[in-house]
Amino acid sequence: MDQTFYNVKRIYYVVLAAIGVPVNLVAIVILSREKCGLSTCTTRYLVAMATADLLVVITEVILWRISWYYFPGTFLDITPVCAVILVLSRAAADCSVWFTVTFTFDRFVVICCRKLKTKYCTGKTAAVVLGTTCMLLCLKNVPFYFTHVPGEVIDNVPWFCDTIPAYFTEPGWVGFDLLDTVLTPLLPFALILLLNALTVRHILLSSRVRQGLRGVSKAETGSDPEMESRRKSVILLFAISGSFILLWLIYVIDFLYYSITGRNPDYYNDSSFIFGEVGVLLRSLSCCTNTFIYGVTQSKFREHVKGAVKYPVTSIIQFINNQNI
Repeated sequence: MDQTFYNVKRIYYVVLAAIGVPVNLVAIVILSREKCGLSTCTTRYLVAMATADLLVVITEVILWRISWYYFPGTFLDITPVCAVILVLSRAAADCSVWFTVTFTFDRFVVICCRKLKTKYCTGKTAAVVLGTTCMLLCLKNVPFYFTHVPGEVIDNVPWFCDTIPAYFTEPGWVGFDLLDTVLTPLLPFALILLLNALTVRHILLSSRVRQGLRGVSKAETGSDPEMESRRKSVILLFAISGSFILLWLIYVIDFLYYSITGRNPDYYNDSSFIFGEVGVLLRSLSCCTNTFIYGVTQSKFREHVKGAVKYPVTSIIQFINNQNI
């Protein structure tokens, strides 16, 4: 079972990298052109999320996981290098998670806070929120560089990254680890659930009020432009945040399990270990799903993707036709 699961993970991360890099690049390029019918504010959040997801795929999946499985003993395993990679992967994962939170809050303001909407939901505010969030999360992860020591020293070259024992015993490091865990993923998980619950409640209440004011009976199907616009916003919001919650759920349950029981996850039995590893695999998958969500929920984005796919084919055909003239 262990060897089979090991082989599955080896293949899984390669497939994840092969899909994750191009789909996030496509999302970044298409969304950056701002021709998908989305507001500047929304576009900036989506581009930031795609960029963070791309960085997670590069740092965690390619430079860490795939390197460890397929290319052990390379310069990436030198202690200072692997320590930097681990810090960057943590920072990228934090940004991916918290950009989802900031996007969820932005949609909450758009749908539920009409007075605040005009001031908060702007491209400038989005840039400030995303830049500040990214800077704070990067600074928060800098101390992780100092939690790693060489696993062994060969010819005066430090290799591999082992966690210092003090990280698990000294109050300062224990408190830092608790802060890190609360910030990602516990607090984001709770905030997204709360904001979505409040959004749903507001939508249900406002829908009843608007139907009453417009005199819409159950038998009527009159269109309401504002409700239609709100519906599209809600679909995008719930698709992104719902995907995040589902893909992180097992990881969060596993974390809560070993935190409450006090068991060391490194010494789980086979079934518990596999459950935790599946959580990690699904968490990594969350960095590849948003582009597919855009394609399903946004017709203009889907059209641009089709155009991008057709362009190389039509260019080759046109080139061949020109050569034959």
